[in-house]
Amino acid sequence: MIKVDKSPTLAGAATERALVLGYAPADARDGLAALLALDERLGAILRTTREPLVGQMRLTWWYEALEALDHAPAPAEPVLATLSQKVVAQVPGTMLARQIEGWEALLDTPLTIGALEAHARARGGGLFAAAATLLATPPNDTIVRSGEGWVLADLARHLSDPALATAAHAAALERLSGALDQRWPARVRALGALAWLARLDLTHPTRPAGHPTRAARLLWHRLSGR
Repeated sequence: MIKVDKSPTLAGAATERALVLGYAPADARDGLAALLALDERLGAILRTTREPLVGQMRLTWWYEALEALDHAPAPAEPVLATLSQKVVAQVPGTMLARQIEGWEALLDTPLTIGALEAHARARGGGLFAAAATLLATPPNDTIVRSGEGWVLADLARHLSDPALATAAHAAALERLSGALDQRWPARVRALGALAWLARLDLTHPTRPAGHPTRAARLLWHRLSGR
């Protein structure tokens, strides 16, 4: 089961998100924001849906809507409209729609480690691959694994099952540690910053979003790529 985050650190998280977006090149900043907004919108479906069948129906609507962006105007939905304007010319809607498969993996109960891995690959790997493509950078293994680690770190904080949370924590740390041991190209340092925030969530959980040491770590990554 996924726990709803009711922590008081939402303002700090918003500040960190603004910093991350500021690291993206100006020509791709709005598109990256739209990709992250899509991730949040899909996550809200899982958090607010109690019946798996209803959740599946809502995710199917998004899958079809994302695919349709390749050949039709966006519907009157803000996230889809921004994706159509800022992303789809570089990243096709069919590629974005594959992220839905990751969210579908969480609808099955009881959750398993295999479902978490499938979620991480489709959601995190898919999102980071799409973002790298938007940022005119080939989505290599480092980028994809960072996306998977970013998602697994998120799961580790929100899973109510202690065993699954522990497994997600270990898998996230393994992926992120390997990916962050190398220098990131300037155009994708916004993604590297997201990966660093996820790693800090794992290694320093008592430092909330917005903590000065987290901001300092992001600044160093922006300057050095490490």
